[in-house]
Amino acid sequence: MAQPPDRPGSQAPTPGVPRPVPRPVPRPGPAGGSKPPDTSGPAAPPGVADARAWGRVDTDGTVYVRARDGSEREVGQWPAGDSTEALTLYVRRFEGLAVEVDLLERRIRQGALAPDEARTTVAQVHDSVVGAQAVGDLEGLLERLDALGPVLDEQRAVRRAARQDKQARAREAKEAIVVEAEQLAGSDNWRAGADRLSALMDSWKAQPRIDKAGDEVLWRRFSSARSAYNRRRKQHFAEQHEQRDESRTVKDKLAAEAESLAESTEWGATAGRFRDLMRQWKAAGPAPRREEEALWQRFRAAQDTFFAAREADSAKTDAQFSANAEAKRAVLAEAEALVPVTDLSAARSAFRGLAERWEAAGKVPRNQMAELEARMRAVEQALREADEERWRRSNPEARARAEATVAQLESTLADLRAVAAKAEAAGDERRLAEAQASIEARESWLEQAKRVRADYTP
Repeated sequence: MAQPPDRPGSQAPTPGVPRPVPRPVPRPGPAGGSKPPDTSGPAAPPGVADARAWGRVDTDGTVYVRARDGSEREVGQWPAGDSTEALTLYVRRFEGLAVEVDLLERRIRQGALAPDEARTTVAQVHDSVVGAQAVGDLEGLLERLDALGPVLDEQRAVRRAARQDKQARAREAKEAIVVEAEQLAGSDNWRAGADRLSALMDSWKAQPRIDKAGDEVLWRRFSSARSAYNRRRKQHFAEQHEQRDESRTVKDKLAAEAESLAESTEWGATAGRFRDLMRQWKAAGPAPRREEEALWQRFRAAQDTFFAAREADSAKTDAQFSANAEAKRAVLAEAEALVPVTDLSAARSAFRGLAERWEAAGKVPRNQMAELEARMRAVEQALREADEERWRRSNPEARARAEATVAQLESTLADLRAVAAKAEAAGDERRLAEAQASIEARESWLEQAKRVRADYTP
C-alpha cells in the first residue's frame, strides 16, 4: 500500500520509507486572500501520529483529509479546539471503515455471500468510502474493494456451473434429507418429529433418481433412521403410559386426603396442609387424560369446601369485630370531647374509665385498627401535653427568674427616667434623646417580661 503523504511539522518519517511532499491547498484567509493550511498543534498520542499524514485540523476547527496526490477535502468541523482529539475521532472513523472492508473481503473470499448480494454490498461500502468523513488512506480502501470484482465474477461462474449439474444437486438434496432424518432419529422431538419425517419422505419422492448404487445407499440410511425413530417413539409412549398410571394412583390418594380435610375447622394448619397437597399434585405429573379431570374435580371440590367454610367463619368474626369497632368509636367520641383540656384532673380521671372500656371492647377489623388507635393516642398525647404545661407554669424556679427579670427592668427604667429628667432640666438635648431611646426599648422588654411572668401560676 502506498505511504501516506507527509506534511510540514509532522513527526520524523520512518527510516527507509520515502517522504512525499504534498501540494499545499490554499484556503481563503480572514481578509479574502489565501494562506497555506496551519498544521501546527500538539503531538498525537500513540497510534494516531501516523494518521496525521492523511489529515489535519485548521485553526478554525475545520478537519481535512489528504489524498495520495496531496489534494485535500474537508470532512468536518471540530469546535473543541484540540486538533489531536479531532484527528483521533476521524481516524477512528477510518478504522471503522477499514474493519468493514476487512470483514467484507473475508466473507466474499470465504464464499459466505452470494455473488449478487456481495456485489451490492461492495457498491454500498464503496459509496460510503468515497464520501467518508474520515482521515486515512481512503484510496487504499477503494482499491481493495475494486479488487473484489474478479473474485465475484469467478464465484458467479462456479455457481452457474453448479446449477447446471442437475444430478449433483439431486444427490446433495437427498444427502441433506438423510442427514436430517438421522438427526431426528436420535432426538426426543416426539410431537413434531413424526410429521417432519413424513415431510422428508415427500421431499425424497420429489427428487429425481441418481445412479442406482448411490440411490440405494442413501435410501437404506434414510429408512434405517425412520425405523430407529419410530422404535424409540413407541417405547417413549409406552413409558409415558406407565408413568401416567402411577400419577393416577398418587392423585387418587391426594384427592382422598383432601376430601378428609374438607370439614376441618383448624383453619391455619389445614390451609397449610392443602398447600402441601397442591405442591404434591403438581409434582405428580399428568394422569391419563380421561381420569385427570375427574381426579382434579374431586380435589378442587374438597379444597373449595374447606376455604368457603373458612371464609364464612372469617365473615362471622369480622361482624363481631365490626361491632367492637362501633363500641370503640363511641368511647373515642367521649375521649375526644375532653380535648382541649380545661380541667386536667377531671380529664385524667375520665380518661382512665374510658381506657378501661376501650380495652374491654376487644379486637376490631384490621383495616380500621390503625385509624382508631391513632385517634386514641392523640387524646392521650393531648392529656400528656396538658400535664407538662401545668408543670411548666407551676415551676417555681422559672417564675422566680421571670420576676427577677421584671424587677431588674423596672429598676433600670427608674434610673433612666431620672437621667432623662436631669437632662431635660439641664437642657442637654443629646443626653435626653439617648435616655428616651433607652427608655422606649426597655419598656418594650418589660412588657414582654411581664407576659412571660403571667404564664406562671403563683
